[in-house]
Amino acid sequence: MFKKSYLVVAFFIFASVCYSQNIKNPVSIGPQVGWHKAADADDGKFLFGGALRLKLTNALGFEGSLNYREEDYRNGAIAISQWPVLLSGLFYIVPEIYGLAGVGWYNAEVDYEKDLDYLPTKSHQKFGWHFGAGVEIPMSERIFLNGDFRYTFLNYNFEEVPGSDKIDSDMFAITAGLMFIIN
Repeated sequence: MFKKSYLVVAFFIFASVCYSQNIKNPVSIGPQVGWHKAADADDGKFLFGGALRLKLTNALGFEGSLNYREEDYRNGAIAISQWPVLLSGLFYIVPEIYGLAGVGWYNAEVDYEKDLDYLPTKSHQKFGWHFGAGVEIPMSERIFLNGDFRYTFLNYNFEEVPGSDKIDSDMFAITAGLMFIIN
């Protein structure tokens, strides 16, 4: 298993070196908006935040982002506010299309309402990981629009709520950003 992983990493490094001439959009920053839905959440909601992208080569880059999002479970009885901090590796298949994979640190405040309002509000910090794909669309020499789809594996456990061990908090997000090249 590990030997195959090393071969995949070696392939991406080789492809990056071969494709590293005149890096397109080396450093960019901008706002993000999107929509997300956890598997067992009551409904999908909007999210917003910002991102910073750094391209090491035309085939390999990184994105750091900070967003704000909310979700409700069990007909609004469990309300979660999140500030996820994400780090994603971007693997460009062609100049405008990329795959991504990364990790996230999810800072969340859980508030109990309705029939669970006797439980105190509490904070969670949870690690999760995600993968997805996206596209970059040039708008001008210094501005581009990006859009991506991410699926996140995140397992919140609400052990103090009876029957909540079956709540699935894995989610998908569709985001769009307006990125400004800063160098």
